[in-house]
Amino acid sequence: MKEKSFLQSKAYDYIKEQILEGKLVPDTLYSEARLSKELDISRTPIREALQCLSQDGYISIVPSKGFMLRHLTDKDMQETIEVRCAIEGFCTHIIAGQISTEKGKRLLEELGQILEQMQKAKDFDDNLQTFIDSDHSFHLAIVGYAENDEFNQMFQRLLYLIHLTSATALSVTGRVDGTLEEHELYYRALREGNGNDAYQIMIRHLTMPLKLHDHPDGQ
Repeated sequence: MKEKSFLQSKAYDYIKEQILEGKLVPDTLYSEARLSKELDISRTPIREALQCLSQDGYISIVPSKGFMLRHLTDKDMQETIEVRCAIEGFCTHIIAGQISTEKGKRLLEELGQILEQMQKAKDFDDNLQTFIDSDHSFHLAIVGYAENDEFNQMFQRLLYLIHLTSATALSVTGRVDGTLEEHELYYRALREGNGNDAYQIMIRHLTMPLKLHDHPDGQ
């Protein structure tokens, strides 16, 4: 894979941050010229950055016009969740086998701190975005534990679709409470060394958006 130039990386990171922070919105056509002016960067690195963002699933390029944010399709949701189950399920088995090691204990401490942040976001801040950010941190810590560069890169490429899936699922009444409870159950199973239980909890948690999509009334 061709290495990004400095200006291309700068444009890529800027646009990605704008997307994840909600500063770029769906169903709006954005132009290369606008970004070129905002960043004071020529059109070529902007165009290269947009090609990378398109490959990574953040945007859809509209030839000769610009780009729009990618919509989350049913197929996107299904495939994103399946990839996450494969990666996070595998990582859970690794973690469960090492939970009594210093590295395992450090992860438990980190997960416990993130759970406190999620509880605070739910009870005091009433801030869905803060809750979603903490939710992502929880799962990133699990994936990061394996120290597998391919896992990390794949997860980063999926981050926008994960963001959309989370926002869609958490908009359902009761899902914030349900998500926090599932994270706490997972954490408790790991802490007690119940790897199989932790795995089952994680898979149910990750596939919940599919069930909510099929039965939005929760039935």
